Amino acid sequence: MAGTAVRLCGVELKNPVIPASGTFGFGREFAEVYDLNVLGSLSIKGTTAAPRFGNPTPRIAECPAGMLNAVGLQNPGADAVAADELPNLARLFSGPVMANVSGFSVSEYASAAEKLDAAENVGWIELNVSCPNVHGGGMSFGTDPHAAAEVTAAVKRVCRKPVIVKLTPNVTDIREIARACEAAGADGLCAVNTLLGMRIDPVRRRPVLANVTGGLSGPAVLPVALRCVWQVWEAVKIPVVGSGGVSRAEDVLEMMLAGATAVEVGAANLVRPTACRDIVNDLPAAMERCGVKDLETIIGGAHGA
Repeated sequence: MAGTAVRLCGVELKNPVIPASGTFGFGREFAEVYDLNVLGSLSIKGTTAAPRFGNPTPRIAECPAGMLNAVGLQNPGADAVAADELPNLARLFSGPVMANVSGFSVSEYASAAEKLDAAENVGWIELNVSCPNVHGGGMSFGTDPHAAAEVTAAVKRVCRKPVIVKLTPNVTDIREIARACEAAGADGLCAVNTLLGMRIDPVRRRPVLANVTGGLSGPAVLPVALRCVWQVWEAVKIPVVGSGGVSRAEDVLEMMLAGATAVEVGAANLVRPTACRDIVNDLPAAMERCGVKDLETIIGGAHGA
C-alpha cells in the first residue's frame, strides 16, 4: 500500500494535498461536492484583523494556461472566522487546518494570528506576506527581508501553533527572504503565492482588472513555483510547502522532489471543483508509476541527482 502520509512541522497529514487559501473559501461549498476528509488539510480564506470587502470589480481575468485575480482579501475578519467559520469547518473536516493570515501592519498580523491560533482545529498559521492584490500590506512585507522577519517574529510571539510563512515569487532572490523568515523563528515556508501580472482590453484600451494588476495562477506558473521550492529547500532547514500551478498527482511528486513536504492546489479548484479529491485518488497510481513507495522518502530527492 502506498505511503502517502507526511509530517508538516510535527503535525501528521494522511496525504500532502492541501487546497490553497483563496481558492477553497472556508470549505462549505466544496463539502457539498465531496467529503473533505479525503484531504491532507486545507488552507482557509485569507483573514485580516478587520472585515474586508476586497477590491472593486472586475477582479478576475482569464488568460492562457491560468487566471489573474485581484480579489483583495475579501473576508469577514478574524473575530467572525474564529467564532463562526472555524467551528463550522470543524464539523466538515476532522483534521488540522491552516489559518491563512494577512494584514496591513505588524500589529494587525499579530492580532489576527493570535485569535485564529486559539482555535482547536487550527494546526498551523499560514502567514501571508505575499498577496500582490492589496496596497500597503501583503506583498509589501514579503519583498523586504527585514519586514518579513519583523512580521514573522511578531506572530511567533503570540502563537503556540507552527507558523508557516507564504513567500512571494515577485522578488530578485527568494532565498534571502526565506533565510530571514527562518532566522526570525518561522517553523516552515510556503513557496509560492501568485506572480504579478495584468491584461489589457484592446477595444477599451484599458486594463481588464479594476486594480490594474493581479496575481497570476494556474498551470503556467508551475515551472516558476518549482524553481522557487528548489531554491528555498536548499537555503533553509525548515519544511517547505509547495504551491503554484499544481493540477495533477504528478505535479505533487515534482513538488516533493524539489523539496516540498506538502503541496497546495489553488486555481485548479476553481476550474474543477473535485481537483483536490481527484489528485488524492490518483496519487497512489502515480507513485507506483514512478517507483515511489513512501512519499516522505522523496522530499528533496531531486537535489544532487
